[in-house]
Amino acid sequence: MSRAHLVLGCLVTTALLTLGVAAPAAAASTIDYVALGDSYSSGVGAPGQTGSCSRSPNGYPGQWVAKNAPKSFTDLTCGGAVTGDVLSTQAPAIPSGADLISITIGGNDAGFAPTVLTCQFSSDATCAATVEDAIDDITTTLPAKLDSTYAAIKAKAPGAKVVVLGYPLLFDTASSSCGIAGMSLAKRRVLNEGATTLDDLIAQRVQAAGLTWSDVRDEFAGHGICASSAWLNGLTVIPAQNSFHPTKTGYTNGYLPAFTSAAG
Repeated sequence: MSRAHLVLGCLVTTALLTLGVAAPAAAASTIDYVALGDSYSSGVGAPGQTGSCSRSPNGYPGQWVAKNAPKSFTDLTCGGAVTGDVLSTQAPAIPSGADLISITIGGNDAGFAPTVLTCQFSSDATCAATVEDAIDDITTTLPAKLDSTYAAIKAKAPGAKVVVLGYPLLFDTASSSCGIAGMSLAKRRVLNEGATTLDDLIAQRVQAAGLTWSDVRDEFAGHGICASSAWLNGLTVIPAQNSFHPTKTGYTNGYLPAFTSAAG
């Protein structure tokens, strides 16, 4: 081998060794992540739902795990859950050492699903009265339920960052028409007003508890039911539980960035 070739070989070898030292393998995650809450956390509305709790890897918790590879992931979410379920079943099952927790809760306590279904098949006046009753219930009974729920989570995992996510406004109101089976503009507006009351109340209780609030209304703006690019399912028949829940796109483009930003 010529001296020139020998020198070149040494330079190449040294460069490769230097690159190897300068680019170590990425450190493993140390995050122990726990997902709590109702159908908006279990992933109802997206494909891949399994089990009695309708958990899907396409909900925002599963998508966050796929992108961030935490040290551990405990999924305690369950479609249909109310605050009482979090208190009796979910919070007690939070593993020791949890340092990141997410939750959506309160919608079922507020009678969200039956209220929307009543509006779907009733008159504008009946819908407005039903939403008014729901708002009265939300403002009088839900604050104490949320306070107890958040306190139980903090007691079980005092060192965890707890991110509480809200609910999107379900309906787009930019157009007066929402198709043959769609709701009237009046119904859509009053239902969004009810959702706004619910989100605002949850945000207040989250702040009082010292937890982290993540509002998803901005992410879903312009993508409600009846919009040309909707991220939420309208009334569905198969499977029925998908009605008025985010699509996979809604979880990917709405809930996931909202949670990722809040989780830090």
